[in-house]
Amino acid sequence: MSRPNVRPIVGIISNSYLLNDQYPAHAGGTMNSEAISTVSGCIPLLIPADPRFVSVDELLETCDGFLLTGGRPNVHPEEYGEEYSDAHGDMDRARDAITLPLVRACVDRGQPFMGICRGFQEVNVAMGGSLYPEIRDLPGRDNHRMPPDGTLEEKFALRHIVNLNEGGCFHKLFGSSEVLTNTLHGQGIKRPGARVIVEGHAPDGTPEAIVIKDAPGFTMSVQWHPEWDASNDPVSRPLFTAFGDAVRTYAQGRQAPIRKTA
Repeated sequence: MSRPNVRPIVGIISNSYLLNDQYPAHAGGTMNSEAISTVSGCIPLLIPADPRFVSVDELLETCDGFLLTGGRPNVHPEEYGEEYSDAHGDMDRARDAITLPLVRACVDRGQPFMGICRGFQEVNVAMGGSLYPEIRDLPGRDNHRMPPDGTLEEKFALRHIVNLNEGGCFHKLFGSSEVLTNTLHGQGIKRPGARVIVEGHAPDGTPEAIVIKDAPGFTMSVQWHPEWDASNDPVSRPLFTAFGDAVRTYAQGRQAPIRKTA
């Protein structure tokens, strides 16, 4: 698929909403599109995460990389072998049906993706891992949820350190063994999936940064929200820059002409 002089496309996974309590819509936060366009240098393309409208195969051929965004609905616990309870909150089975096989396909193909918050959790579940329904209810854990009140600046303010594995992908990218991040999530990783390497933890032990072992493409995913102030934040900017570089490399590879041999 040749697209000369056009930026590579990053499919941004949307969430389902009911506007004014009656109008169904797919939507994504503007800050996600801004981070992909301004920092990653790619075209942000909002994807309706519903198998009624798109297939995983179509998405893989249309987009060069994917941003698995955060969102209020959680991955359904049946996807990791557990029964639903009220603690699991709202669900979006249509998004599950797209993102989970999409992650696995991207890992196999080497197609870049980055998971954020729910997207981070989707990556773990896609690889066979499980989730805790509510981190703050666990002994010794902190409340990682978004503050209920205040401005957006206050809700997305940096709140805790993430300790990174020495020599890991995140440590190499940031040039530090610890970074300061925001935190706006209720669920978290319980059991890491196959090939999921946890490279960063919050002070209370909550997994915050993962990569997929031996994956041929970019798989760095985080529990926090780096899309907030991505152009200026010293942690967000290199993460989205590295993601954009990986997407460009992948796009260039798939656009390279096939040389015929005699």
